[in-house]
Amino acid sequence: QVQLVESGGGLVQPGGSLSLSCAASGFIFSSSNMRWYRQAPGKEREFISHISTTGTTNYADSVKGRFTISRDNSKRTVYLQMRSLQPEDTAVYYCYTSTLGYWGQGTQVTVSS
Repeated sequence: QVQLVESGGGLVQPGGSLSLSCAASGFIFSSSNMRWYRQAPGKEREFISHISTTGTTNYADSVKGRFTISRDNSKRTVYLQMRSLQPEDTAVYYCYTSTLGYWGQGTQVTVSS
């Protein structure tokens, strides 16, 4: 079955960096567009970034220039590198395959001093 497993979340100080991973299984990863979303407490889930099967990327304005999405088809993994993190980046971060419509379970990122 389709599985998306995020990892790499944690506590980081403002201005710090963190790298998230999402390991995929149960589908043809190389043929799937992938996205990252996040959901802060009391807020709706919001789009963060997208990467197509050909590597084309786009980002929400709130993270543009700070976050980088990438993928390694040989490892069936999509990554999200985050830098210059701020308290407003605190959220649960989710991996999503837009081609199939499946979500991962999420990983918590907390930015706090």
